[in-house]
Amino acid sequence: MKRTVLLALLVISACSSQPKKVGDVYVLRRQTESQLDLGNKQADRGNLEAALHLLGDAVRLAVATDDPSLRVRTRLSHSNVLFSLGRREEAVKGWNEALAEAEQVKNAELAALSRIYIARGELLTADGKTAAGSLRDEIQRDLGLIKSDRFSVAFAWTVMGLAEKELGRYVDAEAAVRRSLEIHEKDLFFELAAYDWYLIASFRSLSGDYNGALQALENTIIFDRRVENSWGLASDWRALGDVHTKAGNNDAARAAYLRAAEIFRSLGNETAAAQALSRLENH
Repeated sequence: MKRTVLLALLVISACSSQPKKVGDVYVLRRQTESQLDLGNKQADRGNLEAALHLLGDAVRLAVATDDPSLRVRTRLSHSNVLFSLGRREEAVKGWNEALAEAEQVKNAELAALSRIYIARGELLTADGKTAAGSLRDEIQRDLGLIKSDRFSVAFAWTVMGLAEKELGRYVDAEAAVRRSLEIHEKDLFFELAAYDWYLIASFRSLSGDYNGALQALENTIIFDRRVENSWGLASDWRALGDVHTKAGNNDAARAAYLRAAEIFRSLGNETAAAQALSRLENH
């Protein structure tokens, strides 16, 4: 009897000491994804210092998860903000680290995405502009490797548009960015849809189609208003002023610059407000 009771106690003790079966744990990975999303949204709104802080944390969390996909994607976004802040060498280093990681784990899609980020950086520099033709071909090849992530496909089409622009093929540039716009509108990425229209406006302006550029900027404003992207709105009005200036609509240009300065000032950015007002000198 005693032996039976002792055996029962041992069984109960053993059961109580066993760890609970929890399966896969995604808490840290979800936290990293959330941080990455917040950082990207701040970058889209022009809040680069805030984005840099958030994405720096995202990189740190990604390292802690040891998840290759997160390690690559957080480095790409973090480096993108570094590039926007003028820290080009750090940005290129980060992009190349992301590419090396993707190649190490033999992830063709992430490697392709990394190369597209690198191509974008090159297209925005003087040296890259002279190599736009070869970069366009590289982007075209890498586009074919990205299958599962619509967000990455949209980004790739945007970069393709930048390459076409540098080649002076403005119709092709708009066609490429419209592929990106289609995804952003369908998936409700309205801040990015606004940026797509902004790029389309720039292509039309460069080709001399000022009325078309103004129409595109009106769409940009519609989307930026929907997501209350104040920085984007100020930039949109400033761009409207530039296009009206090219078209010889001086009164409309003056009104647009004043509107841009007003919004910049409401955000506490006196430098950007002053720059917008400085464009009034010729009106």
